[in-house]
Amino acid sequence: MTEKLLYRKRFIPMETTALKDDEILLWEDDLIVTRWKSLKPRSDMGGGLSAYYLRDGLKISKMFDPAGGFVHWYCDMIHPVVREDAVIFEDLLLDVVILPDGSTRVLDADEAAEAARCGLITAEQLCQSLTSLHLLLTSIYEGKFEKYGGILSCFEPPELSA
Repeated sequence: MTEKLLYRKRFIPMETTALKDDEILLWEDDLIVTRWKSLKPRSDMGGGLSAYYLRDGLKISKMFDPAGGFVHWYCDMIHPVVREDAVIFEDLLLDVVILPDGSTRVLDADEAAEAARCGLITAEQLCQSLTSLHLLLTSIYEGKFEKYGGILSCFEPPELSA
């Protein structure tokens, strides 16, 4: 079997990006783990590790600053489109940030509502995003986030330089 290519599809702005520089560390039926550097240089983020949970519609990323220090967890609600030669991760707009102190913020609910209202995403995609958000928040509130984030402790972060 040839290795599949990974893509990120965003709805706001509408774009599809090949994740050609992401290093695939693990590929199982329901789980893909990658190591990556930021696509665009940023002073607050240099790269990270991501775990894609295909069945649960979640991308859990452990973010690092350019010096390699842990910044926060960033969790995307996604819809994976699995094809013979590629996996396209549709970003379903809802995001969750978990800060080092454990505080949690849900982001972009307004964008998700507007995208559904304008027909950029379907009602089914919005429902999937909300279902994935519920799974994630339940794991956080019950102290079981390790179910999603724990796998990333098995891998070294990307080599970054400030």
